[in-house]
Amino acid sequence: MGRNSVILLDEQAHLSQRRLMLPAFQGERMKALRGVMTEQAEQEVESWPTDTPFALHARLQKVTLEIILRAVFGLERGRRSTELRDLMTEVLAFGESPISVLPAMQRVLGWTATQRRFQDRLKRSDRLIFELIDERRAAADSDHGEPQGDDVLAMLLAARHEPGPGEREGAPMSDQELRDELVTALVAGHETTASQLAWAFERIAREPEVQARLIDELDAGVSDDYLGATITEILRLRPVLPNAEPRLTKRPIEIGGYRYPAGVVLLASAFLIHHDPELYPEPWAFRPERFLDKPPGTYTWIPFGGGRRRCLGASFALEEMKIVLRAVFERFTLAPAGALPETTRRRGITYTPSRAATVMLHARAPSASETPALAASA
Repeated sequence: MGRNSVILLDEQAHLSQRRLMLPAFQGERMKALRGVMTEQAEQEVESWPTDTPFALHARLQKVTLEIILRAVFGLERGRRSTELRDLMTEVLAFGESPISVLPAMQRVLGWTATQRRFQDRLKRSDRLIFELIDERRAAADSDHGEPQGDDVLAMLLAARHEPGPGEREGAPMSDQELRDELVTALVAGHETTASQLAWAFERIAREPEVQARLIDELDAGVSDDYLGATITEILRLRPVLPNAEPRLTKRPIEIGGYRYPAGVVLLASAFLIHHDPELYPEPWAFRPERFLDKPPGTYTWIPFGGGRRRCLGASFALEEMKIVLRAVFERFTLAPAGALPETTRRRGITYTPSRAATVMLHARAPSASETPALAASA
């Protein structure tokens, strides 16, 4: 992701970069991107097969990557979009290798074929990204310095650092800063959402009552409260990032009655908090109803982390999950493809269903509200 990535920075540098990124992921910007999300989701699910076991995870990766490419870079479908998508898919695949999380093994083994391929694809994708940045800067300069578009790149091109002493206006982000934050948004906003959606479909396929209520709500078209509660419960039950970002103590600190010295690593375990029976009765049960009347707690529901390091793309991910789930359940019902629930496997830094969320899709009969229109057209 690069040394300027908002995920990897600390203290003042982190806050500065976070301020530059935040406007691109706020509510109004999400509204402007709903059309992109809906279009990509509907195009993808139209091609899904029915009445046969079907592994969803790879197809969900495809749709979330297409959405993020459109949302981050403003890229329409075409040669450059396809090339960048294919390159980033290969870059992200490196995360499946144990070598990717074991630096000591990388030093011992030296440059393996896997690592060489990873570095090659990363360099090629960087060249494409820098070309896009140059083109968009040039277009903005010819248009009185105003970047055009609703995508994240347009917002970041317009962003300015805090002005220094005696300066009227802060400096724009450098090309390297832009590249690092764009790749961060692409990586963090693609794999995590695809994996979370995979868990959603794997779990809902095994919960017929939840599925029936969800479809009834979507057919009624009055509210999406139960859809939102279902997503919240999925994020509680199967957080794809089981722990919030670890922090290194720089001085002695007391937390919850325990005192820690400097130099130890602390983390908040989302998985343990989300399965605490004092916070969530029947913590292993899939019960979206628990969030209908009571919103998730700031410190007891942390799939996106918390505080000043809470995920910038949380609103983006929640909106994307709603749109993809709606697109699927408007067309299909789900049934499990195997008798046993899927266990957990690691993919990069995320936890995913062990069999890639393999389900059976069945085409839905027209809802009661659609039947008269179909009869009239016939």
